[in-house]
Amino acid sequence: MKINLADTIRAFRKARSLTQQQLADALGVTVGAVYKWEANLSAPDLTLLVELADLFDTSVDVLLGYQVKSSKQTDTAARLRAYLQSRDTDGLAEAEKALLRYPNCFDIVYQSAKLYYLFGLMSGEKPRLWRSIELMERARLLLGQNTDSEISEFSITYHMAGAYSELGEEEKALELLKSNNPRGINDDVIGQSLAVFCNRPEEAVEVLSTALVSVSAMLIRIADGFVNVYLKRDDYASGASILKLVLDFFAGLKRDGKSNLFDKPCVSFLICLAHAQLKLGKPGDARAALLAAKKLAEVFDREPDYSAGGLRFISAVKQQTAFDSLGGTAAETAAKTLKSLENGSLSRMWEELTNEE
Repeated sequence: MKINLADTIRAFRKARSLTQQQLADALGVTVGAVYKWEANLSAPDLTLLVELADLFDTSVDVLLGYQVKSSKQTDTAARLRAYLQSRDTDGLAEAEKALLRYPNCFDIVYQSAKLYYLFGLMSGEKPRLWRSIELMERARLLLGQNTDSEISEFSITYHMAGAYSELGEEEKALELLKSNNPRGINDDVIGQSLAVFCNRPEEAVEVLSTALVSVSAMLIRIADGFVNVYLKRDDYASGASILKLVLDFFAGLKRDGKSNLFDKPCVSFLICLAHAQLKLGKPGDARAALLAAKKLAEVFDREPDYSAGGLRFISAVKQQTAFDSLGGTAAETAAKTLKSLENGSLSRMWEELTNEE
């Protein structure tokens, strides 16, 4: 058995947005006493433990944060996951039995919450969705027991927001999503909710614009990874296919005649496409791709723009700053890409194009 009182007091205090001073005032103790509890230098006496449990709306055993290693708990949690995987509604009855037996086991509470969320979504039954929210709240307080790196306060609040949305509680869903939105990871859902459910289009377009820029940057990184995989496998057909797909996307996103922060990566992608087409025995297609890269690089270098202003559909987006290792200009990007590909025929074709005027 492991007692983890210091971490548990700190987690409960922060979950309720209390400072150490505010907690001390609520209990009638000094802020120094609270500091010592959380630093594991001392512990509250039994009377204060009861008061703390009452203040945090929990039990003393949960407050003590103990963890009992139990094969029965592990087996029970595994069964709940199996019910979730098979989408078997018998899992709900199993979950309630497990919750009676292990009310303070994070894994069981969390898996039960997911079961209620899944079957609430599938059936549209509101009591199941409310039960999922209740259990997710409890799981959030027990998060210190969690050992699964894929589960966090973010994933828990995301499920809660989904349940609130299904219940028609859109403002509550938005509040949760906005309060747990590191690096704008929830912007797509927030923007959709603002536009579809909350009738706030002006606010929605700002969030959706930021989300579109973020997902475009993500697409650049994903495509770069795939292209390197396929080229290293000598799978030039697959490499050419994904490059065409990505380049079509950015061509559709581009405002006519306007530069944007994704032009330099697209210059590099066009040269990689030409490389793949040469390997596939298509010199005409390779030349066309190189010519497109040359023209795009020239337009960008005449009036470089590292913002999202040259993208369609984007409005009121926050200032974007692009960082890359592609070179200071699009021409340098082209030179660096050509060098990395080590394709003499491709380099000669590029020289011929750049000398043609």
